[in-house]
Amino acid sequence: MTDSLTIKRPDDWHLHLRDRTMLAAVLPETARHFGRAIVMPNLVPPVVTGADAKAYRKRILAALPNGAKFTPLMTLYLTETTDPDDVERAYNDGIIHALKLYPAGATTNSDSGVTNFDTVKPVLERMAKLGIPLCTHGEVTDENVDIFDREAVFIDRVLDPIRRANPELRIVMEHITTSDAVDYVKSADTNLAATITTHHLVINRNHILVGGIRPHYYCLPVAKRQTHQIVLRAAATSNDPRFFLGTDSAPHIDANKISVCGCAGCFTATNTMSILAHVFEDENALPHLEAFTSLNGPAFYRLDPNADTITLTKGDLVQLPTHIPTPEGDVTVFDPGFPLKWHIT
Repeated sequence: MTDSLTIKRPDDWHLHLRDRTMLAAVLPETARHFGRAIVMPNLVPPVVTGADAKAYRKRILAALPNGAKFTPLMTLYLTETTDPDDVERAYNDGIIHALKLYPAGATTNSDSGVTNFDTVKPVLERMAKLGIPLCTHGEVTDENVDIFDREAVFIDRVLDPIRRANPELRIVMEHITTSDAVDYVKSADTNLAATITTHHLVINRNHILVGGIRPHYYCLPVAKRQTHQIVLRAAATSNDPRFFLGTDSAPHIDANKISVCGCAGCFTATNTMSILAHVFEDENALPHLEAFTSLNGPAFYRLDPNADTITLTKGDLVQLPTHIPTPEGDVTVFDPGFPLKWHIT
């Protein structure tokens, strides 16, 4: 039984850092273990231009703890008025690494997302030509579609037509939650990958609803049946290069989580690596942890893996904070529901 594992420093290919005081509070939790992260652009107002992304990156770097070795990889929020020329300039200048597609109204701060997909065709065509990845929040927002079916319907109605129209477009299906998504990624030979979150490997919809509503397990896309969770765990631990870590760690203060209309999101930045080591050990797949966290993502984004390493050692219970304080209130750290024994150095 392995009790120590050294791997290339991991990256997070889907991360919410927010801004201002929240940014300052949560950034150290990611920078402690991760070398890089794809940073989501759904601020208020959103990051929609190269100038916006450059300014946001500057704020992130200014908030880093002294001595931290962390690189934010910026994204632009795709809107119906996104300028392809601005996208090209930002990409060529090294300011951005991807664009993010939010169907309007799909999740937190997605009101500026896309409703008419015909309007973004010129941007997608330019991205395909330049090799810029498109990160997708893969859910439709049609109120007639059940929330547990919205990922599968998105694949049929939105994603597959986009891929057929732009076969060279490189796409990341973010935070997949269903066997439908796993199967769809596996059906593609090139230009398609998926991120899987820490929490979707740990919870299913029973964890949210059985015995009472647990708001800190509420996220979007919402966790699905256990049968889907089992498929996600198999994909993450399979060593398949098309699947890699994107935590979707999303901080909300407790007052906004525990409310009449609670916010969606699980904050996992603090304990993700300890949780993942536990999951991969459970699946008899510890040798594949490095690929999922540290190798597959850089390969898809055409970057080198991080040069430095971290070591995971199994021992006594890991002592981690249950809350991250901010001036506006506490952010609850995701509770996996089992003891953590993997320490990170």
